[in-house]
Amino acid sequence: MNTKVVIAGVELKNPVMTASGTFGSGMEYSEFVDLNRLGAVVTKGVANVPWAGNPTPRVAETYGGMLNAIGLQNPGIDVFLDRDVPFLQKYDTKIIVNVCGKTVEDYLEVVEKLGDAPVDMLEINVSCPNVKEGAIAFGQKADCLFDITSKIRAKAKQPVIMKLSPNVTDIAEMARAAQAGGADAVSLINTITGMKIDIHRRTFALKNKTGGLSGPAIKPVAVRMVYQASQAVKIPVIGMGGIASAEDAIEFILAGASAVAVGAMNFVNPYLTEEVVSGIEAYMKQYQVENLTDLIGAVRE
Repeated sequence: MNTKVVIAGVELKNPVMTASGTFGSGMEYSEFVDLNRLGAVVTKGVANVPWAGNPTPRVAETYGGMLNAIGLQNPGIDVFLDRDVPFLQKYDTKIIVNVCGKTVEDYLEVVEKLGDAPVDMLEINVSCPNVKEGAIAFGQKADCLFDITSKIRAKAKQPVIMKLSPNVTDIAEMARAAQAGGADAVSLINTITGMKIDIHRRTFALKNKTGGLSGPAIKPVAVRMVYQASQAVKIPVIGMGGIASAEDAIEFILAGASAVAVGAMNFVNPYLTEEVVSGIEAYMKQYQVENLTDLIGAVRE
């Protein structure tokens, strides 16, 4: 039984990775999960300088999920390179660094600093607000997405994964824009913008008013978008959004995902990523699937 998948020339022992922002940089979960069992660890977003993040409260539970407006709090690329990368190097798993920024120049600075670092791939968070475009996210306009993708691809030494925002009219158009800009893969979906109001206090549950919705509530939307993106592009698609079990992960793979990422449900069950790996293996054994790649996009009409 072969669970290996190849994304942009990088071979993963299995298709299960972590979703950025839900697993720290691996250290925080290493006492719960054997990181050696995972196909890849995707780190929390890292910027060119430390970000303090948004004021609290910045997390709120919702039906079937959670809202967060953390604001991509992170220690900055220099601390990340000194502390987190050496930790992850101790494990037999691929290292994917999520990169965030407020201007194209911010992204490029991080990408260049990662150029000689022992990391396998870069995942670019284009849901960040573009301060030069009136805070519209980089990933919400096809021309803007093409522009930042092509500039990052020109500077990056590692394969580039563009993480797409679901807060768009046509996800296929955005996937095609990323591919045209030179992306080696796309990952989706990032969180869906939502809001919660405390009716007793008559206040917003989050200080930021809006936040990103994640968890099982968004899974049907995510599966649909992964299917549409995989039909639109030739590059690999990494699926995520509400995965709570191996069955959920397999659904994404059948929809066209070459790999999957477990996100918000890590907070509910810190052992989940390993359980998903074991569950996929059990499914392959049950249905006598020799190669996991035979399942990618194998949903029947």
